[in-house]
Amino acid sequence: MAAEARELHVLSGGAVQGLVAALQERFTRDTGAVVQARFGAVGAMKEALLGGAPCDVMIVTEAMVAALQADGVLAADGGSAIGRVRTGIAVRTGEPRPDIGTPQALKAALLAAAALYFPDPQRATAGIHFASVLDRLGVRESLAPRCRNFPNGVTSMRALADDGLVGAIGCTQVTEILATPGIELVGPLGGDFELATTYSAAPTTRAADPALARRFIDLLAGAATGAERARCGFQADAGSR
Repeated sequence: MAAEARELHVLSGGAVQGLVAALQERFTRDTGAVVQARFGAVGAMKEALLGGAPCDVMIVTEAMVAALQADGVLAADGGSAIGRVRTGIAVRTGEPRPDIGTPQALKAALLAAAALYFPDPQRATAGIHFASVLDRLGVRESLAPRCRNFPNGVTSMRALADDGLVGAIGCTQVTEILATPGIELVGPLGGDFELATTYSAAPTTRAADPALARRFIDLLAGAATGAERARCGFQADAGSR
């Protein structure tokens, strides 16, 4: 009887889903280990980890990784920054791209939108930020009936693509927009509304095979896959927040 394939369990923020999908077959080919990955809002992934979900590698924001390392949940060594992800605006493929270049233009575009698709404003990085942008523009209350929230950015963007609502706008992290067929990136939020988040990966202290976990992290964050990270929407880390 053939031996069962080893499994590497990953909990990850949705912003990294496209990169994991692009590299997991290479990892399996090189190591014989199958990646079992679960994606979602970073807050939900933290809850899953602390709730005992199987996890060898955690991929969330740099700040959350540092906090979990300080708590002894993630290994203090073996972690790496994957890159910086900006938050952006999306529309359905082929639809006009609104002007979002100034606060006034962004406000006008949001007020004109048929609906706004964005992730959980309580637990998702981009959702929390976009809700604050709506507050700062003074439009959150008036737009509330048109806001369509989902557990994470990936499901938000899939709904934007699939619902077929003409004139709808989405907001989430650029990596999630680029990974979703049927939608296009209008551009990142700029000026005072910009949010650029660095994502990092680290082994958990309960990883079944710490060496295998670190090998996966090296694949995600190493120099050899820099072009893949750029294609997925990651930028080299340069002092994000």
